Amino acid sequence: MKLMTARFYENLRMALDTLRGNKLRSFLTIIGVVVGVITVMLISSIISGIQMAVEEQVKSFGTRSIFIYKMDIGIRFGRPTREERTRPNLTIDDVYALRGLSELDTAIPFLDVSSGFFGNPTVVSGRGKQTSNIRISGTLPEIEQTDTQVLLDGRWFTQSESDFRKDVALIGDTVKETFFPYENALGQTLEINGREFTIIGQLQKKEQLFGGGGGNNDESNTIIIPFTSAQRIKPNADDLFILAIAREGRLRQAQDQIQDLLRIRRNVTYGQANNFSTATADSIIDQFQSITAGVALAMIVISSIGLMIGGIGVMNIMLVSVTERTREIGIRKAVGAKQSDILLQFLIEAATLTGFGGLVGLAIGWALTFLISMVFPSYVPLWAPFAGFFASVGIGLVFGLFPAWKAARLDPIESLRYE
Repeated sequence: MKLMTARFYENLRMALDTLRGNKLRSFLTIIGVVVGVITVMLISSIISGIQMAVEEQVKSFGTRSIFIYKMDIGIRFGRPTREERTRPNLTIDDVYALRGLSELDTAIPFLDVSSGFFGNPTVVSGRGKQTSNIRISGTLPEIEQTDTQVLLDGRWFTQSESDFRKDVALIGDTVKETFFPYENALGQTLEINGREFTIIGQLQKKEQLFGGGGGNNDESNTIIIPFTSAQRIKPNADDLFILAIAREGRLRQAQDQIQDLLRIRRNVTYGQANNFSTATADSIIDQFQSITAGVALAMIVISSIGLMIGGIGVMNIMLVSVTERTREIGIRKAVGAKQSDILLQFLIEAATLTGFGGLVGLAIGWALTFLISMVFPSYVPLWAPFAGFFASVGIGLVFGLFPAWKAARLDPIESLRYE
């Protein structure tokens, strides 16, 4: 055992001496491996970061939440189909009907009045500032019973305020920073389409899905007002979204009840597809994961090309090295080196070369991931650096095997005669 260990370390020393003696050639050889490992790191970090951000944002609505909308819910590309756009709208009567279901704790509407009839924007003004880039929703007092928002300061609006169309509002963190950056917003007023609303509550800040900026990507750039007040601001607004909260442990049963009830209320006949959509946090996350899995697979194939190019470069250089060192190999064999010693030496050279390339790629990949995380959600999963390093070492072993075998098979007498 001691003899085998000593021979291994001797082969390792000789391999490292050879690589140190050809620094520039060694570096140029591993560029493909470095690029491949960097690609693995960046792809895995970006996809994992986005996936975590999506999961956190969707789950912020609660694990018992069921989303109901007239158009299909979920990750989608492109505009809704004509069939979706012509579906009948959900109504406040649908909300009250859903509240009668045994498997639901409650159901609340969200009436979007940010842009109403003919797309006229809703203007919010105050403190000498004005914007139409805030999402404004009307809902019912039962929002307090859901997990959609967390009240940071102040209070929720009451049933009385809702019934009598009181102009009160709860604002998100971004709205507070826009209009009242250096003072308490409670008790202050904002004008929404010319109507003066008193701020009674501030909502806890929510993380944005895709970095900075306002608008619809910012979950904290929102104002919530009573449903009746929203109807008074935009009487023609009809873009109603419903959030239903299932009883604990009854999510699937609640979803089935919702579909049965809405099919009856919306006159959907047997065998006909739903003219509405329901989704849960888990179903949206599963849909997103299926998309990212396909993207990840495509990116892995692309990064594998870089590793393959690096591997071919290693094989080419190792074959050149075998030719250059034919006489050295003959001398080693003449003084007692076995075929296994020569094979091991060249395999160690190849694996060390690509392994070093993997470490360089990991270092650069970590640095780039850190820079990306400043503007985009990114997170390096634990498996990524290990996969990148072991893949680079494996590439060296695979592509270094043939040159190593060729070196080990050289005839010592012919090698000593080689000039």
